[in-house]
Amino acid sequence: MKRNFNNYKHRPWFRTFRRFCGQLIVPFVIFQFIRTMFLPTVFDVLLLSFFIVIAISIYFDIM
Repeated sequence: MKRNFNNYKHRPWFRTFRRFCGQLIVPFVIFQFIRTMFLPTVFDVLLLSFFIVIAISIYFDIM
């Protein structure tokens, strides 16, 4: 059940911010995954899961 994402529904600054986050989220996820593999703390695991949820929501146009 995919919703249609209307680009003109949101303001231009939000679309720009969304594209900017879409470009940066993958390197953040990779860096946080490597950091979590070496120093697994609760904060690192929660931050990694938060980044993964954001990446999935941007990839599937949920947000």
